[in-house]
Amino acid sequence: MNDESTLRAGEEASAYAGAVEERGRVNVALAGRGVGTPKPSRRPAAGRALSGVLASRWLGPGVALAALALPYLNSSTYVIRIAADALIFVMLAVGLNIVVGYCGLLDLGYAAFFAIGAYTSGLLSTRYGWPLIATIPVVVAAAVAGGLLIGGPTLRLRSDYLAIVTLGFGEIIRITANNLDFTGGPDGLYGIPGFGDFGLRSDIALYWVTAVVVCLAVLFAGRLGRGRLGRAWRFVREDEDAAEAMGIHTYRVKFAAYIAGAVFGGLAGVLFAAHQTAISPPSFNFLWSALILMAVVLGGMGSTPGVVAGALAISLLPELLRGAENWRYLIFGLLLIVAMIFRPQGLLPARTGEARRRGRRVRGGAS
Repeated sequence: MNDESTLRAGEEASAYAGAVEERGRVNVALAGRGVGTPKPSRRPAAGRALSGVLASRWLGPGVALAALALPYLNSSTYVIRIAADALIFVMLAVGLNIVVGYCGLLDLGYAAFFAIGAYTSGLLSTRYGWPLIATIPVVVAAAVAGGLLIGGPTLRLRSDYLAIVTLGFGEIIRITANNLDFTGGPDGLYGIPGFGDFGLRSDIALYWVTAVVVCLAVLFAGRLGRGRLGRAWRFVREDEDAAEAMGIHTYRVKFAAYIAGAVFGGLAGVLFAAHQTAISPPSFNFLWSALILMAVVLGGMGSTPGVVAGALAISLLPELLRGAENWRYLIFGLLLIVAMIFRPQGLLPARTGEARRRGRRVRGGAS
């Protein structure tokens, strides 16, 4: 009797193993919802192709190459000037993405660091005759000092309280520059030199310098977000209390994000001063901070490619809609509303699950 039952159990096990082999790989649904074959994708071929292009590792180098090659494609003064403005805006958005997207700190006064960089380089170059490139170390030091001044006592605040404090800091910097004779008062500074023409047309030379600096800044920000410090920033963004319980010094991590964002803003201020050749307090009002934050949210918080796309959209759409005359800002606002309704996560949101997919490939190769 026992031999017959053992034989029968062995036959059933063999039959089950054979059925599994014939069926192939099975997919177990989440939460035990059943077993079945994978469903065919319902996404159209165009959508899959677009996703493949956006996920390609060559997308970033392709965009950078296109930016560097723009003067060969169209060297008109108007196009070069608009493209330089867009690149400076990209650098500002990438810097704010470190603070808001990576670390989750709501900053409404980011234009303050933009103004610190522009005024520092403008003062040293116009009043003391420094070459603009020689002002960069001083600009970095001034941006760090500004970050220490506002970040030291306020980064222990959270959410709305931190937003209000940073908003006040941005207005303080603007009003101070407006009231000091040393900074030119309401008239500002003018006659700010560029980096040199290098034997080229002056605006094209400045555009290429701006393009190289911005490309390096975007690359550095992306690498920074994928590193150890970037992971700590994301942990703080998701749950600050849990991150602190796991041993992360949240105050230092937030401080590092704020200082990094300040440096990016200061360097963008140098490029802006050289590009405009004149600066004044109205150039750094609250609207700048709002537009930069809008670019970060529109592109996808925490996603460097998304923030670049959002910054280009915010800076270039008003120019592309210039033919609509008085209606262009209405159309621009409606397009932003539509984008937020249908893409609330952003144009190119931060991808999640890379480690999980990488783990599958490793296990598949090992097996």
